Amino acid sequence: MASASKSSVKKTMRSFFSTSSVKPTDAELAILQILWEHQPASVRDVNDMLNAKEVQKGLEGEIGYTTTLKIMQIMAEKGLVRRDESNKTHLYSATVSREETQKALLGKFMDAVFHGSPMQLVKQALGNYSPSKEEMEEIQKLLKSK
Repeated sequence: MASASKSSVKKTMRSFFSTSSVKPTDAELAILQILWEHQPASVRDVNDMLNAKEVQKGLEGEIGYTTTLKIMQIMAEKGLVRRDESNKTHLYSATVSREETQKALLGKFMDAVFHGSPMQLVKQALGNYSPSKEEMEEIQKLLKSK
């Protein structure tokens, strides 16, 4: 790839990531991860799953129902989730896709930490983690398709 086209790709990536509106907080991201797997879900369901994850991580303390409710209400105001009020128990669904969110957050992270360099990100990732044989094959296929 010519350096001029590499430069335009980087500019396009930065433009996309900087204008994306998907920038959830850590707490919102934890809720989105649950909703992507279990939507639609009630606040009670989400709160129970959040607390189960906290126990798995070995963290002490419980996340209160009202805390989860407030975060999900804010998420609805931001447009990150949709609330179905047609039943007594309101059900929430994510309005942003996992892929869209991952792209936005990765772009922000890549710009902030690796000065927009995909190469530096990949070198660091592969230097710190050992991908399985299957993952390496997938990475090689992806590189060949580019």
